[in-house]
Amino acid sequence: MNPKTLITCAVTGNLVKPEQTPHLPITPVQIADECLAAAEAGAAQVHIHVRHPETGKPSMEVELYREVVDRIRRGNRELIINLTTGPGGRFIPSEEDPKIAAPGTTLLPPEKRVEHIALIKPDVCSLDLNTMNSGPDVVMNTPKNVRRMAKVIREAGVKPELEIFDSGDINLALDLIADGTLDGPAMWTFVLGVKYGFAPTPETLLYARNMLPYGAFWSAFGIGRMEFPIVAQAWLLGGHVRVGMEDNIYLEKGVLAESNAQLVAKARDILLSLGGEIANPREARTMLGLPEARG
Repeated sequence: MNPKTLITCAVTGNLVKPEQTPHLPITPVQIADECLAAAEAGAAQVHIHVRHPETGKPSMEVELYREVVDRIRRGNRELIINLTTGPGGRFIPSEEDPKIAAPGTTLLPPEKRVEHIALIKPDVCSLDLNTMNSGPDVVMNTPKNVRRMAKVIREAGVKPELEIFDSGDINLALDLIADGTLDGPAMWTFVLGVKYGFAPTPETLLYARNMLPYGAFWSAFGIGRMEFPIVAQAWLLGGHVRVGMEDNIYLEKGVLAESNAQLVAKARDILLSLGGEIANPREARTMLGLPEARG
């Protein structure tokens, strides 16, 4: 059991639509403010996507990432900043010819998907290892492309967070550690509840945890109504936790969360009620082997 638990907050994500909730942060100011408020509520790390300020649709614009990061660092130097590299991996086959991409496909060269990591150099960035059905579409992260992204991340001096959607992703990551592409025992996050991926059950979580190398740092999160049950399950199995509007927009059944801070506060209260302790950003940096916050 970990002496203290790191809470990550994923504040806006890529798939939730503004019409689903009026509380979703869209602009760089809103996203940064939500991150800072989440930290006040107990989050030591924030996981960040950006969106087009006018439309609310997902974006990969470097300057939007830069503005969010700069605003957070001005408000809280120690908060761990974790930027996504997930966008750019979705393929939608056309009806007439499945080799041809249909509208909505986002596939990009691997280096383009990590361009903002090389330029901004956050503390941490996600690295997806999944190739899987995702709703009606396919997400594609081939071993070769993962290696190309990992190379840029390493050269930027950023710690990769391995996002794991199914057991095959763990096997790929173990191969990448074995060949030196990634440093072990690594930082892992289990994604539970995505359709066609890991089921959000205690059995799944125990199975996934037991596949990790000794000394691995791991977290888990559940999608939708499984967000808070997985907070408890992850803690019971010795892991860390993630919540936020990327994964779930409800505080309880039928009640929209008005902020990410509310979701963090509920997770914090669950952990404290179980007898856990919450890591602050400085403690979390030590746990992850990150340098002290820049002055």
